[in-house]
Amino acid sequence: MKELVYSRMFLPAITANTDSIATIDGATQRTYAEHGERVLRLANALKSELGIGRSDRFAVMATNSAQYIELYHAAFLGAGVVNPLNLRLAGKELDYIIRDSGTEVAFVDAMFAQHLASAFADGDSPLRHVVLIGDGDVPHDIKYEDLLAAGSTDVPEEPEEDDPVVLMYTGGTTGLPKGVLLDQRAEMLNLYHVAAVQSFDPTQTYLHQTPLFHAASMAGVLGIPAAGAVSVTIPLFDPAGVMNLIETHGVTQTVMVPTMIGMLLAHPEFAPERLATLKQLTYGASPMPAAILEKLLGLYPDLQISQGYGMTEASAVLTFLTAEDHFAGGERLRSAGRPVPGVLLSIQDADGTPLPKGATGEVCAKAGNFMREYWNKPEATEDVFRGGWYHTGDAGFLDDNGYLFLVDRVKDMIVTGGENVYSAEVESAISKHEAVAQVAVIGIPHETWGEQVHAIVVLVDGAVVTEEEIQVFTREEIAGYKVPKSVEFRSEPLPLSGAMKVLKKDLRAPYWEGQERAVN
Repeated sequence: MKELVYSRMFLPAITANTDSIATIDGATQRTYAEHGERVLRLANALKSELGIGRSDRFAVMATNSAQYIELYHAAFLGAGVVNPLNLRLAGKELDYIIRDSGTEVAFVDAMFAQHLASAFADGDSPLRHVVLIGDGDVPHDIKYEDLLAAGSTDVPEEPEEDDPVVLMYTGGTTGLPKGVLLDQRAEMLNLYHVAAVQSFDPTQTYLHQTPLFHAASMAGVLGIPAAGAVSVTIPLFDPAGVMNLIETHGVTQTVMVPTMIGMLLAHPEFAPERLATLKQLTYGASPMPAAILEKLLGLYPDLQISQGYGMTEASAVLTFLTAEDHFAGGERLRSAGRPVPGVLLSIQDADGTPLPKGATGEVCAKAGNFMREYWNKPEATEDVFRGGWYHTGDAGFLDDNGYLFLVDRVKDMIVTGGENVYSAEVESAISKHEAVAQVAVIGIPHETWGEQVHAIVVLVDGAVVTEEEIQVFTREEIAGYKVPKSVEFRSEPLPLSGAMKVLKKDLRAPYWEGQERAVN
């Protein structure tokens, strides 16, 4: 079938909004006609000039830009599978992802070209081409604009619903990133689910400030152009820059993680009137501090504030807490909302038995917007799709009205500033230090980031190591945002369960005492 493919939304939107502004990127504005032509040229050039077929992978490692959006749209026209790379990844992680995915082409900007230089120069790497977005004296063999000029404006053959289109790598419990393979159907159904609870219309001006490599950006990447609205990009989040763009372009809608919102409101240049054009603000990825939410509600009583909960594997939304539930003192503000239309939730015990309302268990979901598989990891894929349900690894309960309340985490993951960090990955890196006998990594509360990565370390007898030394060592193995922000040294062995597993819940408990919500 071909009904659930993005080209059936995108191409009519181009035709219907020819002269309307599609993208604003710095001083460059392009109409829908210009944007559509560039996407078509790119889609065709990927095949004719770079040899990328419909199921072949190409990576993007760059800051937010109109070109990044063009690359997504080209992939959704059937030009390949886009592999958006987290900008914070360490060299070893990047090398693993390039090799594991078999990525043959990488699009980079000047800021991040050097990060892939070693892979490009390695004769054993599958990477054949590096395409430079913009200018810069950095390693590359093709320029983006030259590539576009070589492509035709022919409309490619329409893709199929089950064609893979996005391969997003997320942290893994094994210490290695896992590739989440999403097809056209999953992404389109997620877009429909979001559109059922949040409007997209041609009057909107949308600011892309969450990183475009993040799953939370996908609804905006796909929904805003389909509606004929305006997409504004900022390369990297910057509170002053965000306020300037909102004022300059009359931004009406955006998505932010709570960390960003807190930084914006606390900025010395903040003034309430600078965000006056905003009509819709969606947040997610981590708990919203009550003080920040109350300030928002007080300053902007007419602002439609909503929260999304999900994960990359769900492309990415499962539940939504709508604007109607966002009012000061509302009990439901502690919840993650209700399932969006098309998503079923079930709270299950360890044996997969559904639990009644109010009982706490693992949050499981069933919907058409889930991934096809973990790339090259059939056992991991089978494990999370047990009994026909996707097992999120989060623990929670449903109230009598169907609102989801998260209370703990089954899977060992920390969400810090909207980024997912698997404890096992950090523990694996720290344990390579010769002075470390035992290590446990947990998330502890942080006013700005929601959680911070905290390592509890037991040293080998007689060893002396500082917190800074552990951090420096770990940074060589994994991305900087995964490195523990604090290290606690203990002389006694870590507490173990009867199954000889570290009791993470006991380690977390003192830090989370008195907190309303202990997971993200």
